[in-house]
Amino acid sequence: MPAKSVDEYLATVPEEARATLEKLRQTIKSILPDAIETISYGMPSYKYKGKLVAGFAAFKEHCSYFPMSAVVIEVLKDDLRSYSTSKGTIRFPTDKPLPATLIKKLIKTRIAETQQK
Repeated sequence: MPAKSVDEYLATVPEEARATLEKLRQTIKSILPDAIETISYGMPSYKYKGKLVAGFAAFKEHCSYFPMSAVVIEVLKDDLRSYSTSKGTIRFPTDKPLPATLIKKLIKTRIAETQQK
């Protein structure tokens, strides 16, 4: 059964990944205290002014951050070159959270993108 809350989701994640994702969660909340925490596409996600701006998930071999936009990954590709990326995903080791400065850039870039539309 899919999780109904971020706490429920995190409770199902292996310990090492849970600690990393909890740190990521706290970073996102500190950057966007007004964001609404929700479950979207089966993963913890954050809505700001009605738009999805961030999400994360744990997988067997890695964790992923979702900036909710391929544009963000393209714009910040130089900042992301040490990570494995795809159109909408940034993958990182289970035991190494993304740096807060990078998360801040990802979120600010996404918010700027949503305001241009």
